Amino acid sequence: MINKPERQLTINPVVASELPNPSVHRIHDSRRTLMRTILLVLVGVTALTMPSLIPHGLNLWAAFGNFAENLKIMFVTPRTGNDTWQVLWVALAQSISLAFLTTVIGSIVAFFFALMGSHKLSPSWLVYTVQSVMAFIRAIPTILWVLIYSVALGLGANAAVIGLTFHSVAYLTKVYADSIDDLSGDSLSSLSAIGVGFWPIVTQAVIPETMPNLLSWTFIRFEINFTNAVAVGAAAGAGGIGYQLYMASGFYFDFHEVGLIVYMLLLFAVILEIISYMLRNKVIKQH
Repeated sequence: MINKPERQLTINPVVASELPNPSVHRIHDSRRTLMRTILLVLVGVTALTMPSLIPHGLNLWAAFGNFAENLKIMFVTPRTGNDTWQVLWVALAQSISLAFLTTVIGSIVAFFFALMGSHKLSPSWLVYTVQSVMAFIRAIPTILWVLIYSVALGLGANAAVIGLTFHSVAYLTKVYADSIDDLSGDSLSSLSAIGVGFWPIVTQAVIPETMPNLLSWTFIRFEINFTNAVAVGAAAGAGGIGYQLYMASGFYFDFHEVGLIVYMLLLFAVILEIISYMLRNKVIKQH
């Protein structure tokens, strides 16, 4: 009689990498505990300081009622007050011109810095130097740069132009360089291998391929610069629609004119978005 061999059980060895790492779980738990502690501290500080922020004897229902009434005045019955239509349109044109000028200058300067800050076109030491300087400039808000130049140059349009342009260069250098780095490295390497110079590569390969992205980022920066131009209109004495908005809201308390200015800003934002969409589609179709 032949005995059949018994079925042998095979046990797969457990790979060490598949075993749970207790240290990783401890790190995640400690991070969760730290975040929860910080949130609890912030909530506690907010709860303790909130009563001191509310004026004594404030009637919240009456305050909300006045707020709703002011909104109704602003957006239901907008009209001119101390300023005429001509003054407001001229002020809006000044803010648009400030945003346009700083965007054009910033985009031209930023493109050359982007060439130096691209990993596919420049050596590493130059790339990291340019990126570090631009990161430092971007870390400081635009309004602070405008105020810094206001101290040096005095309040006015000059400080606003330099401050907005300064931050625009840093912002656009980053996004332009990223757009160039997204290009195929094989095409750039092949052009270099056959002896094509640096500037022919830029004009014949880099610019045509990155034009849709460059255009999109430039329009985004123009929108940001227009918002900043409105903000610095009163802060830096640069004039424009921001100054008129400040005077109407904080000096004359004319909420009718405030609502009218807000509608003018919204109208320009819609027009700008339509123009940006049309130009972007035109460039994309050409590519």
